[in-house]
Amino acid sequence: MPVLRMTALCLALLLMLSACSSLEPNDPLNISVVGLEPLPGQGMEMRFTLTLRIQNPNDNELVFNGLALELQINDQPLASGVSDQQGQVPRFSEALVKVPLTISAYSLWRQAMGASSLKPGQPVRYALDGKLGGGLFSQRFSATGQLDWPMTARP
Repeated sequence: MPVLRMTALCLALLLMLSACSSLEPNDPLNISVVGLEPLPGQGMEMRFTLTLRIQNPNDNELVFNGLALELQINDQPLASGVSDQQGQVPRFSEALVKVPLTISAYSLWRQAMGASSLKPGQPVRYALDGKLGGGLFSQRFSATGQLDWPMTARP
């Protein structure tokens, strides 16, 4: 009887491994920031709703149940946000997702100190890192880009 159990266990293990190896790797998601709206804050924090466009360039539907992200400006942390919303992005399609962001007073002060050395028209780097929850198949994403520091007003 123990030999039969051991054989069944080995067979089940082989079947699970072969199932995992048949999963195709996915192309990375295309994530872009499309909007930022103010929200009421608490105390010394600022709050915003960040709208993201998620493009799924894969042949499989993306189903998610939660989202977490961090935003950096000029290599310094600025804001973070989480949401327990659920959704899906159909294959070869896109969807808009809104996430509440929080900016602490310390992060804002640190960014203000760094901004004092920026010249008008100088690009400001940003990086957005996050994760779409999906149980065993959570998907990480990142997006980077530049924003132009506003030019001074002309008289």
